[in-house]
Amino acid sequence: MIQSIYYVFFSITLFYGLYYAFVGIFGFFRPRNFRIKPHQPKHKFAVIIPARNEADVVGHLVESLKNSNYPEKLYDIYVAVNNTTDNSKEVAKKAGAKVIDVKIKVKSKGEVLNYVFDELRDDKSIDAYIIFDADNIVHPDFLSRMNDTLCTGFRVAQGFRDSKNITDNWISGSYSLFYYMQNFFLNKAHMTYGSTANINGTGFMISKEKIDTEGFNTKTMTEDIEFTAQCALKDEPIAFVENAITYDEQPVNFVASWKQRKRWSVGTLQCMKIYNFKLWKHFLKTGSLPAFDMSMNFIAPVIQVICLIEFFALIVFRIFNIQLYDVFSTLFSSGVIFLALSYISGVIVSIFVIKYNKRKSKSVISAIVLFALFILTWVPINVVCLFKKNLKWEEIKHSRSIAATEIGSSK
Repeated sequence: MIQSIYYVFFSITLFYGLYYAFVGIFGFFRPRNFRIKPHQPKHKFAVIIPARNEADVVGHLVESLKNSNYPEKLYDIYVAVNNTTDNSKEVAKKAGAKVIDVKIKVKSKGEVLNYVFDELRDDKSIDAYIIFDADNIVHPDFLSRMNDTLCTGFRVAQGFRDSKNITDNWISGSYSLFYYMQNFFLNKAHMTYGSTANINGTGFMISKEKIDTEGFNTKTMTEDIEFTAQCALKDEPIAFVENAITYDEQPVNFVASWKQRKRWSVGTLQCMKIYNFKLWKHFLKTGSLPAFDMSMNFIAPVIQVICLIEFFALIVFRIFNIQLYDVFSTLFSSGVIFLALSYISGVIVSIFVIKYNKRKSKSVISAIVLFALFILTWVPINVVCLFKKNLKWEEIKHSRSIAATEIGSSK
């Protein structure tokens, strides 16, 4: 009976792993049916920047947007100041942004965005919204590439999420590797095999028409993936715009990283509870690949915990000499060899995504070496989040002040 239970769990995790391995292969090919062609500047954007105590960084973001290779008359920059106790408002105004003072109590970024969308609803000149986090720096061509995407026919799009402090230490470097892998093996691969990209927190675009007609009705702590699920349920394609680049500030200490990833895991589990049945139903009814992809995404924390249970089960089986007959348990029984092969595979993938994004491996050697540890620390986070019903939003302090001129393009 114990062996049977093990093989049920093993079958689930094996299918999950093989599916993502299969999808990841498509990252190595160019999409046949997905092309974003250059267009003349046409659409007007409202750039929205939620800011809570972001005085140290928001000015540089506004500055980078002001230096965009896009007609100044075709975009406005709005900084949505909320729950602030510093001079974010004054810094934003001085840099040249318009300030929207969020006058209601908000508990999430999604609520801030909803407030701003309502404030700008009557502005008929706006064609689309573009959302950034206050700690970002934006490539000069970002708005032009989103204009191309909107002209091509996409109403929702996600840009390429890069890092402005990849070389700070192993934690910021590991975050960068994580996003590089997500960009290549998920978003790029999805566009190739016929699915759509995921909204990834910052550097994304939504047409005003879609917001005005459907709203932005997110309830969880992870408004980005929740909105992605809503798009999947409505068969709204999301473009991945690889050459629309945002440079994001990554945490550099473990406590901040733990808080942030715990919030992500709780939000993912909230989305799983609300949307997974709907997504499966939609997939079975229509064959929607985006719906299937999002349902797989939402069960990731549960799969990690199952893998942990399997790991301890294999140790017990080995102690009591219980024979198993799958390849994984055979490899596991080899001990050090299995761990070494797993680790080396991860290092190879890390070096590949670094090279693909034209970064120097030597500058992030600590992240390459310790990336496996970064991923492993996600396991206890998910264990905690499975049993923690409520989680309050905790501020992640951003203070890495970097001007746009200090960042070279990785594309």
